[in-house]
Amino acid sequence: MSLGRNILLWCSRNEWLKNRFPKMKFTRRAVKKFMPGETWEDAISATRKLLENNIPTTFTHLGENITTLEEAEENTKHYIVLLDKINNENLDIEISLKLTQIGFDLSFDKTFELFSQIADKTKSCNNFVFIDIEDSSYVDKTIEFYKKIKKNYDNVGLCLQSYLYRTMKDIEQMMDINPTIRLVKGAYKEPETVAFKSKKQVDENFFKLSSFLINKIKDKNWRAAFATHDMNMVKLIEDEGARLGIDKSNLEFHMLYGIKSSEQLKLAADGYGVRVLISYGESWFPWYMRRLAERPANVSFVLKNLLSR
Repeated sequence: MSLGRNILLWCSRNEWLKNRFPKMKFTRRAVKKFMPGETWEDAISATRKLLENNIPTTFTHLGENITTLEEAEENTKHYIVLLDKINNENLDIEISLKLTQIGFDLSFDKTFELFSQIADKTKSCNNFVFIDIEDSSYVDKTIEFYKKIKKNYDNVGLCLQSYLYRTMKDIEQMMDINPTIRLVKGAYKEPETVAFKSKKQVDENFFKLSSFLINKIKDKNWRAAFATHDMNMVKLIEDEGARLGIDKSNLEFHMLYGIKSSEQLKLAADGYGVRVLISYGESWFPWYMRRLAERPANVSFVLKNLLSR
C-alpha cells in the first residue's frame, strides 16, 4: 500500500480533521467533484440530468458509526421518507447504506428491526436497497445479517470487496440464497493477514470474482454489479460477458458520480447497464478521504482548488 494512500486513510479516521476540514471553503469546492451537494434535492437534481442519458442512480446518505439508537431511528426515517419521495416522483433511484448508520455497533437486533422497516418500504415501492460493506472486522456479522434479512426480502443486495482474501468463499457460501452482489475493490486500511496489498493482486481477484459472478448471471439469473472505474477491467468484463453470450443489458457497471463521466455515457449508449452512485449529506469527510485514497491522483484536483480563487 502506498504512503499516500496510508496517509489518506489515516485522515479518514482522524476526529480533529473530520471536525475542521469540511469547514474550509476550498474543501467544499473540491468535494463537488464527487458529490453534487449535501441534500437529497441536490442528488435528485443530478439524477434527473443522468436519466436524460438512461443512467439511473443509487443514493447514499452519508454518516456511519453512530453512537445512539436515537440517531439510528432518525437515519431510518430519513431513508423511508426518501423512498416515498423517489416513488412519488417515479425516479429510478435505488438506495445503499451502511449498517453502522442504523445502529450496528450498538445492537444487532435493533439494526435488524430498523433495516426491516427500510426493506419493507423499499419492497412496497418496488425498489431495491444495498448493504454497503465496511472494514473487515464487520464482514462476518454483516454476512450473517444479510443471510437473515434475505429470508424475508428479495429486494436487498450486498456489497463485497475484492481486496479481501475471503470474498470468493463468502460468495460460495451464499449460493443457496441467490445473493445480489455489488463487487468493489475495497477502500479501508486492512492488515496483510486479511487483504491483498498490491494493486495487481486486487485487480486479479476482482476479475476472478467477476468471472464467477458473470457465470451466475448466465446460469442462475443472479443480479451482479461491477463497481470499477478501471476501463481495462470493464473491457475484460465485457469480453467475458460476450464470450458467455450474456446480453449487454445484464452486465451492470456501477460508478461514482463525477468519475469517468464520459465513459459512463458511452457504456450506457452501448447498451450496458450503468448506475451512478451519488452520496450526499453533511457527514462526508471520512467517505471523501476514502475516495481520494482509492485514487490518490485525485489529490491534485483538491490542490488545484486550494490554489484557485
